[in-house]
Amino acid sequence: MTFLTAMDPQTGFVDRSAAHKIGLEHREAYNAGEPFPHIMIDDFLPPEIIAKCLEHFHHGGGEAASYSRPQEKQKHEYRPDEMHPELRQLFYSFNSLPFIKVLENITGIEGLIPDPYFRGAGFHEIRNGGHLSVHADFNHHVSMNLERRINLLIYLNEDWKPEYGGQLELWANDMSKCHHSIVPMINRAVIFNTTSFSNHGNPNPVNHPDGISRKSIALYYYTSTWDETKRSHTTQFRARPKTEDKIDWAVKGRELAADLIPPIIQRGLRSLKAKKSN
Repeated sequence: MTFLTAMDPQTGFVDRSAAHKIGLEHREAYNAGEPFPHIMIDDFLPPEIIAKCLEHFHHGGGEAASYSRPQEKQKHEYRPDEMHPELRQLFYSFNSLPFIKVLENITGIEGLIPDPYFRGAGFHEIRNGGHLSVHADFNHHVSMNLERRINLLIYLNEDWKPEYGGQLELWANDMSKCHHSIVPMINRAVIFNTTSFSNHGNPNPVNHPDGISRKSIALYYYTSTWDETKRSHTTQFRARPKTEDKIDWAVKGRELAADLIPPIIQRGLRSLKAKKSN
């Protein structure tokens, strides 16, 4: 049975009155999740919506970014604003009040704010041989000065088996244990709190026998709780024990420099860099 029965299967719009109570039954389980609050919900969207996503996945969605480095290989992202009109409509619905109300019901976090810029969000694809190392996400939406709070991932992989790789792993803060390994099956949603310690990723390389890629919808939500006492950081990659996982030391170096160098000197260096680039 479809979880989000209040979503119109043709438009993707969510009925506001029906959304008022959807998800409340999951709040206790969500907040009891280990190693951080999370929940997995199967049959999340109407099947007609999933069919549209698969039909238009590679049509008209200009590639926003491609990644190929030790921490993330064969990863591709597609912007919602460049997708097929039916999919643009769907993503705008994901940013609507009724849909956000469902997420607030599940998580217990009030005042969630969508991202009209879809920074890092949209369709994600990892092709055969690719992976995304375990990491904690960036925590500060700089242009809106908001704190990142929630990740929502919805998978689009038909007949996906564990041996095809690409499982979503949820790791302990100290990287001592993988608490969950979630197969990215079609129409399976995973929602979780985003903090500096919510370590997750799909480090097992995608290995589909027919070369089919791992596909997903990625959505991020924020609150207006950012303040000057919090330390802004970009994606923080973690190394699993007894593996060859690589930490991004260039990022670590920049963050250390930002902590140690006085702000007045940092501004001077940025000014000098800007003059050289002109």
